[in-house]
Amino acid sequence: MKRSNAPIFWALFGGGGTLSSLFGPALILITGIAVPLGLLLPTGTMSYARMLAFAQHWIGKGFIFAVVMLFAWHAAHRIYKSLHDIGIPPGPASKSVCYGSALVVTALAAWGLLRIGF
Repeated sequence: MKRSNAPIFWALFGGGGTLSSLFGPALILITGIAVPLGLLLPTGTMSYARMLAFAQHWIGKGFIFAVVMLFAWHAAHRIYKSLHDIGIPPGPASKSVCYGSALVVTALAAWGLLRIGF
């Protein structure tokens, strides 16, 4: 019997879905609406220097990497499973494109976070 790799993709999909449903709206509210309008936090809270310091700390790197990686894998799995709805048969080529793009985004996130240093 052939072993399936589906549990790995479903786990990444579930983790990304949970993270995006719990933290996604809060991230959009804080970084996209509240801080630019000066509603909830002081003006310098999300300045470049502070955000760079956050991204250079290992906890910040881990959080940023987890958010980017899980969002990418969630989106890739949702797109792959939605291809049937638009008439594209799920096959090895579409699977490679969807999950390959999530792998590229994950690698670019890791490379970018490592590049800014500690």
